[in-house]
Amino acid sequence: MSDVALTWRQYRLERKMFWRNPSAAFFNFVLPLLFLALFGAIFAGSQEDLDIIVPGIAGMSIMTTTFVALAMNLVFLREQGVLKRLRGTPLPSGNYLAALAGHSVTNTAIQLGIVIGAGALLFGVGLPHDWLMLVTFVAVGVVCFAALGVALSHAIPNFDSAPAYVNAIFLPVIVVSGVFYDADNAPAFLRDIAQVLPLTHLIDGLSAAMVTGAAFADHLDDLAVVLVWAAIGIVLAVRGFSWEARRG
Repeated sequence: MSDVALTWRQYRLERKMFWRNPSAAFFNFVLPLLFLALFGAIFAGSQEDLDIIVPGIAGMSIMTTTFVALAMNLVFLREQGVLKRLRGTPLPSGNYLAALAGHSVTNTAIQLGIVIGAGALLFGVGLPHDWLMLVTFVAVGVVCFAALGVALSHAIPNFDSAPAYVNAIFLPVIVVSGVFYDADNAPAFLRDIAQVLPLTHLIDGLSAAMVTGAAFADHLDDLAVVLVWAAIGIVLAVRGFSWEARRG
C-alpha cells in the first residue's frame, strides 16, 4: 500500500475515533461556539466589540483544535500503550503523524468555517477582506500550536493530570491574549505579557484579515512572532517525543 493510502486510512480512523469521543468534540467545537454565542449576545449592540470577539474566538479555535487536542490525546495514547503498539506495526511513523496532523487541520478548518460564517451572518463582521492573509496566519498558527501541544504532552506525567496541565496554560493564555477584549486596553503589565504570547499575534493577524482589512505588510512582525514560537515548539516536540509510557 502506498504512503498516501496508508496516511488516508489512518486519517479516516482518526476521524471516526474523534466523533466517538464526546468530550473531544465538546472542547474542539462546542466550547468555542458557546463563547461566541455568549459574548455575541452580550455585545450584540456594539459592533466594535463584535469585531474583536469574532477573530478572538477564531484564534482560540485554532488553539483548542491543535494545542489542547494534541496535548490531551497524545498523553492518553502514550500512557495507554497505543503509541507503543502503533510503533510496532507496519504503519510508518511518518504516515501516522501525517494522519494526526491532517486530522487536526480538518478540525481547525471546520471550526473556522463555522466561526467565519457566524461572524458574517449573525454578528455583522462580514467575510474576510484578505483570504491569503487569513490562510497564511491560520496555517502558521496550526503549525505553531500543534507543535507546542505535542511538546507539552512530553511534560505531562499521566492522563489524569493532563486536564490540569493543559488548562493551566490554555485558560490564562486566552484571557491575557485578548480573545474576549481588546488587549491594547489591558493594564500595561498584561500587555507586556500578551506581546510575548503567540496567540496575541495570531489574533492580530486574523483580525486584520477578517475585520480591519489592514495590509499584510503591516502584520509581518505578528507573523514572525508566531513563526518563532512554531520553531521552538517543533524543536521541543521532536526532541522529547516518546512512543512509550512513562515509568515510575
